[in-house]
Amino acid sequence: MTAPFEGVGKLGFGAMRLPLTDPDDVTAIDIEQVKAMIDEFIAQGGTYVDTAFVYHNGHSEGALRQALVERYPREAFTVATKCLAWACPSKEEAQACLPTSLERLGVDYIDYYLLHNVGGPRTAKFDEYDMWNFVAKAKADGLIRYAGFSIHDGADALDEILTAHPEMDFAQVQVNYLDWDDPVVQSRRLLEAAAKHGVPAIIMEPVRGGRLANLPERGAEVLRAANPEASQASWAYRFCLEQPNVLTVLAGASTLEQMQDNMRTFQTHKPFTAAEREAIDGAIAALRSVDLIPCTNCGYCVKDCPEGVKIPEIMGMLNLERTTEDRAFVKNQYSWQATGGRASQCIQCGACEAMCPQSIGIIDHLVEAVEHYED
Repeated sequence: MTAPFEGVGKLGFGAMRLPLTDPDDVTAIDIEQVKAMIDEFIAQGGTYVDTAFVYHNGHSEGALRQALVERYPREAFTVATKCLAWACPSKEEAQACLPTSLERLGVDYIDYYLLHNVGGPRTAKFDEYDMWNFVAKAKADGLIRYAGFSIHDGADALDEILTAHPEMDFAQVQVNYLDWDDPVVQSRRLLEAAAKHGVPAIIMEPVRGGRLANLPERGAEVLRAANPEASQASWAYRFCLEQPNVLTVLAGASTLEQMQDNMRTFQTHKPFTAAEREAIDGAIAALRSVDLIPCTNCGYCVKDCPEGVKIPEIMGMLNLERTTEDRAFVKNQYSWQATGGRASQCIQCGACEAMCPQSIGIIDHLVEAVEHYED
């Protein structure tokens, strides 16, 4: 990892799910509790705080201005934010995200600026809006220090983007122990692709949206037997903290207690022992012991799909529900990950099943996905 990234705390603070004063209003951020969380984070050696233009419907950046920027010297922290250009109706609006973020955060420059959720058909919008050259110029002008992107796509897509844009300073990818060898998420391969290009990775979703902090009993009992004092979240963070070529691991928190547990893990982190590795492997095996759809993400099913249904992604979400037993969480994931290729778009032509080397009953599973995730 290159010298300019030195000094960034290995555990970062992800500000996507901040505490609320009203659980039904994502804009009603509990600023006083966020201040207490930030104080704990900084006091325990944290530096990297991650937000985005769209988090909390645009209010996360302002909350960090109050809780962090206005209360700490600029050299005490690094701040990252993101531009969801593919969701913007025009190039002008996409490029206006940067000055808006600077104003919301109350800073003169952003340390780490990300093109938000590139990959798949979304990448074309970043190309159309000339966002790659835009961030390069912003970097040259001193408005950002480092330019990168986040991606919720596979390793091949990451490799293609880094090949096309070697000027990118870093990549933010989804990594956790449950997705390590998952054929759709491909956590291991994502880190390998970043390392191949000499680009450091930022890890997002280390606790899989909180699911690895609230395991079904069949997984929880394995970790509890190995260490009854350790929180489930600490296992997930430790797994990510010991991966090579990682700039920081984003730890989300919605309460002060969660932040304190996160920072204890950061402060006391040691590499897994052989017994602890066995426990992680045992927990993964227990979580995956249910009847899963044998999708390998080969992609044959989508080549001739006339409706562009996101079949591998949907199979992966059905498997995630079976693994975590949390339909509400997966439904939320589906609401944005299946955009443009929802299960209900299937016309049951059978082209996918004819191509599937695993002989999966894809049509029936798509019907299941409609029932589970579409209102």
